[in-house]
Amino acid sequence: MIEQTGIAPVLLFDGTCGLCHGFVRFLVNRDRKGTMRLATLEGPIGLEIVARHPEAHGVDSVVWVEWGGGGAAGREIVSVKSDAALAAFRYLGLPWSLLAAFRIVPHFIRDRVYDFVARNRYQWFGRYDSCPLPRAEDRARYL
Repeated sequence: MIEQTGIAPVLLFDGTCGLCHGFVRFLVNRDRKGTMRLATLEGPIGLEIVARHPEAHGVDSVVWVEWGGGGAAGREIVSVKSDAALAAFRYLGLPWSLLAAFRIVPHFIRDRVYDFVARNRYQWFGRYDSCPLPRAEDRARYL
């Protein structure tokens, strides 16, 4: 089982997606706490988490994992699709956390837009043959 990384959240992402890598770089560059951890969905940790959470099955872009309900004894909380993206923005703090206001948009509308972008992301943003190596200064954040 994955350790709770000091109760820091984990973002799982598509390791070959140009948009996902851009999103990861955006988050890492703005994570003032410096505690967010990252892992690919295709890697052992990503596969382990997805196996435990039916709501993450079939999600091939981003999954947000955090722990709630009591620190080290807390339970794993998984957010997918638009909820995952909004949770990541909320974690960054101001001004990015203001984007969480999009939660007022009904879930089915947010996820339809999310799914449309996800379906077209390789065409629009490219696809890597393999997961690119992170920058040296960011490697410790990858699980």
